[in-house]
Amino acid sequence: MKKLALLFLMAAGLAAAAEPAKKPKLVLTIVVDQFRYDYLTRFKNEYKGGLNRLLTQGAVFTAAHYQHFPTVTAIGHSVIFTGAMPATSGIVGNDWYDRAAAKQVDCVADDSTKMLGGAGGAGCSPNRLLVSTVGDELKVATGGKAKVIGISIKDRAAILPAGHAANAAYWYDSRSGEFVSSTFYLPELPAWVKEFNLKALEKYKGAVWLQYKLPEDAKLAAAVIPSPFGNDLLESFAERVIRDENLGKNTVPDLLSVSFSSNDYVGHYFGPESPEVRAMCLETDQVLDKLFNFVDSSIGMSNVLVVFTADHGVAPLPEANAGRRMPGGRMQPRIVQNTLQSALVKKYGEGKWILSSQEHSLTLNQDLVQGKKLDRVEVEETAREVILAIPHVWRVYTRSLLIGGNVGDDPVGRAVMNGFFPSRGADVYVLLEPYWMFGASGTTHGTAFSYDTHVPVIFMGPAIRAGIYDDQIIVNDIAHTIADLLEIETPSASVGRVLKEMINRATK
Repeated sequence: MKKLALLFLMAAGLAAAAEPAKKPKLVLTIVVDQFRYDYLTRFKNEYKGGLNRLLTQGAVFTAAHYQHFPTVTAIGHSVIFTGAMPATSGIVGNDWYDRAAAKQVDCVADDSTKMLGGAGGAGCSPNRLLVSTVGDELKVATGGKAKVIGISIKDRAAILPAGHAANAAYWYDSRSGEFVSSTFYLPELPAWVKEFNLKALEKYKGAVWLQYKLPEDAKLAAAVIPSPFGNDLLESFAERVIRDENLGKNTVPDLLSVSFSSNDYVGHYFGPESPEVRAMCLETDQVLDKLFNFVDSSIGMSNVLVVFTADHGVAPLPEANAGRRMPGGRMQPRIVQNTLQSALVKKYGEGKWILSSQEHSLTLNQDLVQGKKLDRVEVEETAREVILAIPHVWRVYTRSLLIGGNVGDDPVGRAVMNGFFPSRGADVYVLLEPYWMFGASGTTHGTAFSYDTHVPVIFMGPAIRAGIYDDQIIVNDIAHTIADLLEIETPSASVGRVLKEMINRATK
């Protein structure tokens, strides 16, 4: 009889082990803008909160890279949630020169919509994103029942993760100090958002961080952003989103994307080795702890799939590199534009030869080229030769080379190809030597070098096998993996794979 009972218990145990775990009630994706991978390891022993929880309870991928150029906020966020390269998604930068409109356009600007709340004006939407996000696929799979919401300080960091079918995207208007949205999503702001906005900044008046004190007047709305108080403000808003939208309380999974932008502002100004960036990382650890504790109390962390990553890294300050006898430096302001304009005038005659304003991607005046009966490819090649002669320019790619696929079979060439969308692409792309940058102060990102491409990727939650995973992956894998865990269709142009090595299939 005892043997029979033992066999029964063993069979019941095996059946329970084989039973798939419930899908998460909430997918919580966290993006920290400009959070290099080495911020995880450099300050590891100082993390006591949310980052420590991710490092000890999550699946940590140590070799996650982006494989596109340029590495900027809009592209990074689109890649995370679509799994698509810019060459397919159409998001080729934070902004780009639009030939049809004859102007620089923002990646999420949409004049057909209106801003809800804040200072008013034209709104924003994902209208320039040409592919689906994992949130879009979740909406389709659940017949619209799942709630999908994106929030951030930056508009593009809220909108691109949320996608086309989202219930809402909310971002911060630095003119008014309010969280706003767009008529693309809603006819008006929900009452709870209006209520939150009434007292959103009160506790930050005169607040002090390191040697910096925030103002108590109208300047506070903008001043809160480049400090840990910007992240704290967003975390407080995230709590209200979860509570007032009843996220994680539905019969189907919901998805909330939270993108913390303040780290990016601090990093640009002070550089990655600064005391300010270290302090921001420690504050991020604490703000994530606050968020996780709230989620645990309202939903239960055992019901939540957390994904943590960053949209790009950042280069060291050239001045800091100089002190280490490392290469790098700053390019003379407008050296590419001025050198090329002068050379083209000298060779082909007067005219405004360059339409775009950026140094790293140049749109040539094709009306002028045609008017002078010149060959487009020849003018591009002339531009390439002129720019390559500028000291510290490393490579120059032209539209003709990219369309023909003549970029060489190496990671950098492939990254430039991955970032090229013909109808939105420039005519000439300029890549500088490692550690060289455009900009008279601070630091920046955008290259195909590891200091810009190497970011954290951590999964934590049901069916995730915690541990350290050292094989190289691409950030595009995130969207594919979330879709697999939710058992929904992968985003329409995803080139990633399922990170099956971390998934506990016995309990998935």
